[in-house]
Amino acid sequence: MITIAVEHESPTHLDVYKRFSKMAGDAVDLTKFNIDAPRWDQSTFMGRLKHFFNITDPRTVVLSNASLDKAKDLVDRCRAGTLPPGTTREQLLYAKKLYDSAFHPDSGERMNLIGRMSFQVPGGMAITGFMLQFYRTVPAVVFWQWVNQSFNALVNYTNRNAASPISATQIGVAYLTATSTALATAVGLNLYTKKAPPLLARWVPFVAVAAANCVNIPMMRQQEIISGIAVTDENENKLGESRIAAVKGITQVVISRVTMAAPGMIILPILMEKLEKYPFMQRIKFLHAPLQVMLVGCFLIFMVPAACSLFPQRCCMATSKLEPELRDSITTKYGDKVKYVYFNKGL
Repeated sequence: MITIAVEHESPTHLDVYKRFSKMAGDAVDLTKFNIDAPRWDQSTFMGRLKHFFNITDPRTVVLSNASLDKAKDLVDRCRAGTLPPGTTREQLLYAKKLYDSAFHPDSGERMNLIGRMSFQVPGGMAITGFMLQFYRTVPAVVFWQWVNQSFNALVNYTNRNAASPISATQIGVAYLTATSTALATAVGLNLYTKKAPPLLARWVPFVAVAAANCVNIPMMRQQEIISGIAVTDENENKLGESRIAAVKGITQVVISRVTMAAPGMIILPILMEKLEKYPFMQRIKFLHAPLQVMLVGCFLIFMVPAACSLFPQRCCMATSKLEPELRDSITTKYGDKVKYVYFNKGL
């Protein structure tokens, strides 16, 4: 019997595995397979991009809860070393993809469908497309900004750091504050740009979305800023809670979310402004909204994983930059051995 132990994902190893599996007719020995080890190098942008292309795949949103729970069970059994006989490496990798796309990395609980990053493409393309199409009247601006902020609030709550609970009151205040910011920005700029060039009015939704993200995400995750988030050493040993780490993680998430929306909401208005001048576009005005939805989807299918990849998910910070009390506590206990701390920045 020929047994191949595969520990890392790479085309070369996968090809070898397939060749020897055909020759031997045996399942791969997975006793040394670490299902939690990244398939791609997470210290590089390209490695993170491949990872997020994998877990933000919008096709996973149509799978049933039973299929997702089955994937979670297989992942848990792999971690416990009790895999069913005949389990293949491909089955494990697919199960991990579903697990990462649908279950919270901190709590392990199944996330609501709308809040998953894999729903960002279908959900975001519909809402953003309509925001870009219906920007001329105040009622339309108010309605679509409200819909968008409701969507964003749910996404932000779903992807928060689960170790920092937030009360219903804090959720309500965060939602109302972000929605008010978006509406005030959108309506104010909409009225201000009445006499401005048409293209400026088309960019109002993006400005409102960017402003609201700068409010919505910190407010929805305010408990992390107040109490701090767990930081660990490189071996996942908890060292304490840090507010500075929370601010760094949340700042990176805000930048990622604005970047995610920027290309579609900046470039598409320029494109539509030019296209709508053609006679054939004037004859199919009823198709403008579906067209914008489709084009936004083309942007988001790439921008969702690209924006999530801007910063490592497992964020790193020098111990010297932590709060004095936490830094002193780590130094007292470990000396100079812990030079960096790590934490989950959230999405």
